Amino acid sequence: MTEQSSRRTAGLVKEITSTANPLIKEIKGLALKKNRDAQNAFLAEGLKLVTDAVERGWHVKTLVFGKAISDQTELKTQVEQVAAKIHANGGTVLEVNAKVLSAITRRDNPQMVVAVIKRQCGSLQDVKPARSGVWIALDRVRDPGNLGTIMRTADALGADGVLLVGDCTDPFGIEAVRATMGSLFHVPIAVAREDEFIKWRPHWPGKIVGTHLAGARDHRLIDYGDKPVLLLMGNEQKGLPDTLTEICDELVRIAMDGNADSLNLAVATALTLFEARRGALPVVGDAT
Repeated sequence: MTEQSSRRTAGLVKEITSTANPLIKEIKGLALKKNRDAQNAFLAEGLKLVTDAVERGWHVKTLVFGKAISDQTELKTQVEQVAAKIHANGGTVLEVNAKVLSAITRRDNPQMVVAVIKRQCGSLQDVKPARSGVWIALDRVRDPGNLGTIMRTADALGADGVLLVGDCTDPFGIEAVRATMGSLFHVPIAVAREDEFIKWRPHWPGKIVGTHLAGARDHRLIDYGDKPVLLLMGNEQKGLPDTLTEICDELVRIAMDGNADSLNLAVATALTLFEARRGALPVVGDAT
């Protein structure tokens, strides 16, 4: 930072130049799920994601930024503003060199801003269906890119939240976080074992709609109604198991007219969610 900005942030920023620093080692360790679980925290890269987290009230434990931002006036000002908010809420602010930043992100050309953020993840008790609202339940989703894209789609189409059932990929892994493009901070996440989910099913006040290749109804033609809907999407390779299809009120199939025999999970979720939310979405442009 410049001398002027250093005076403004005196006492706020700690400079670290070594990858052997214990705090840097701890941050690097968040690449592993066991360490994310132990620290109840995860990494987010990029000023946009960090700003989204701060604005949505997520607790940023540590903000890390590269020394090179001193050469970018607009970025430097934005980082200073976010850093001040994080520091005021009890967070730590670190200035590091390019070598340290690359070690944290495991990238040769990393983002200039990285943050350690406290996780927010609920349980079935936190699944609060709104009237005419939609939750998405994902059974054993394994691909972090799929999960992140589904989170982004849920955000764009106004879904109430995402429920992860069974052995799913970690929504707070760096690849999943990147793929959400900030929607992680807007869409509630809950997790449950399959047996917990099945026992909880009677508490859901609306309809559960599962997608399945053996579904008898076209997903565009069913009545999603004015009660809460839970869209149940199966694993990328195996689809929904019998234990979960049995608790669905409707099993639907997405119509296709080509040679492919299946769709990517994120695409299938987007198509189904759009139909469930069709009546609630605003009309864009001239509807006549």
